[in-house]
Parts: sequence; C-alpha cells; structure tokens
Amino acid sequence: MWKINTSKTVKIFSLITFLFLYIPIIIIILYSFNKSRIGINWSGFTLNWYRILIHDDNLIHAAINSLVIASISSLIAVVFGSFAGIALHKYKIPFFSYLIYIPIVVPEIVVGLSLLLFFILINFTLGYASVVLAHIAFSISFVTLTVISRMDDYDDSVISAARDLGAGPVKAFFLILIPSLLPGIIAGGLMAFTLSIDDFIITFFSAGAGTTTLPLFIYSMIKVGVTPEINAISSIIIIFTLIMAYFVSKLSPTMFE
Repeated sequence: MWKINTSKTVKIFSLITFLFLYIPIIIIILYSFNKSRIGINWSGFTLNWYRILIHDDNLIHAAINSLVIASISSLIAVVFGSFAGIALHKYKIPFFSYLIYIPIVVPEIVVGLSLLLFFILINFTLGYASVVLAHIAFSISFVTLTVISRMDDYDDSVISAARDLGAGPVKAFFLILIPSLLPGIIAGGLMAFTLSIDDFIITFFSAGAGTTTLPLFIYSMIKVGVTPEINAISSIIIIFTLIMAYFVSKLSPTMFE
C-alpha cells in the first residue's frame, strides 16, 4: 500500500494553484514591455507603451475620475461601515449580521442591475453621483466586516475602565475605542478604495452617458483588440492592487488568517 506524503502533496498542489493564478498576470506584465504592436511575438524591451499612456488625455481623465469616485465612496463607506461594525459586534443582531454579507456573496451583475432599477425607480439621473452611491452601497459591507474582525480582538473592559475613570460615553468612544480600531478602519477604507478603483460591472450599470472611469475606459479600448497599451494599463492596476492588498493585510491580519 502506497504511503502519501501529505506535506509534499499539499506543497505541490499549492504550487500548481499559484502558477495557475499568477502566470497569466506575469504574462500581462511581461508583454507590456514588448516592442511588438501585435503583442504575440517578443521583439524586444521597450517602455514606449507606458510613455503613450502618460500622454493619453482620455486615459488620464478616466483615471482621475476613478480616483475621485474611489476616494469619496471609500471615505463615506468608512464612516457608515465603522459605526455598523461596532453596532453589529455589540448588539449581535442576527438578521442584520447576515444582511451585511449580501453585497459580497451576491453576484455583482445582480447588485448592479438592482441598483440600476432603484435609480430608475426614484428617477435619479445616472452619472458620477450614481456611481459614487453604487460604490458606497457595496463598499460598506467590506468596511463593516473588517471592523467586526478587529472588534473580535478588542477587550471591551477597556471602555468600562475608561468610564469608571470619569470618561463620558462620547469621550470614551472617540478617544479610546476609535483609536484602538483605527488599523482595522484604515484597512477597510483601503479595501473599499481598491475595490472601487477596480470595479467594472456595478459601475457599468450605474454610470450614465459620458461617465467614464478607468475600467470602463479599458473596456472601450479592448473592443478593438488587446494592445500593448491595455497590457500596460492592466500592469499598473495589478501592481497598485497588490500594494493596497499588502497594506490591508498588514493593518488587519485577522481577515487573512
């Protein structure tokens, strides 16, 4: 009877999984430096496609729009998500605890379509404002869950001690609790910001005519075929996302355990 080395088997399957996930990403980054316009045959190293992106006014405009939308939506999501996370941890409301997972587990196309129908129902003009509201709607859940995971490691007796020493509820909340939760709050904000920058499906449904974000701009470019400029844009987004994910993991390690 054969004996299976469990440790070695796990390592092999882990390696295969990581190769499956990251080889396509490595290829995109590699071909963003390819001289060939076709992007299939390697014809030499160049930074020309990145120089083209820098001088593309439409791309810069779309990138600025994405940054502004992500900044506004993530800030608002941080405020509401932080309060929601603290409340759900303290009061343990089962129904609302399950509802907070809906924007995460439900397919994005369903979320995007439901938001579109909602905006039409209330006669809300689609544009940058509707995109911001849509991004807030799905970002709040991520911030809330990040804060809840931080609250699970928080000692509630610290607040009781502060109250016993004369601190009022408001003072104890803003001077004791919030600073203790700050790493988790920042991590949730960074996650919301990253998801907003990368989002396409929900943005596609909630954006009006003339509303262009970076993912929508890339989609319009890819309709005519994959070019080195698209590889360059994708590489920048990938690196930016990895950097943000790294900071999120450092600020809120319990989410990645």
